[in-house]
Amino acid sequence: MINAMPDKFDIQKIIKLVQEQKPESQEIVSALQNCQDGHWSGKAYYQFVDSGNPNEPGTEWQHEECIIIEQQNDGDIVIDLLKDGRVGGIEFTDLIEK
Repeated sequence: MINAMPDKFDIQKIIKLVQEQKPESQEIVSALQNCQDGHWSGKAYYQFVDSGNPNEPGTEWQHEECIIIEQQNDGDIVIDLLKDGRVGGIEFTDLIEK
């Protein structure tokens, strides 16, 4: 069964999971704490930064890496980190249609 897309999610829960699973990655915690306005750009993806023309010169979305955070009872969380240290978006794998 496909889970319904929530209006909001608990970023503090994600921060706690990062602190537990990647304690050496304080920069990810800081980036998550600095996340502000975002929107659902799909059923499973919450976006903070415009991803139009990704990785093209002069665009905001310059992808650096993906960090995968595991959850015991829910699907994994994939955090897209950008080259400037911001979080571009967060994917909730339990919301992806199978």
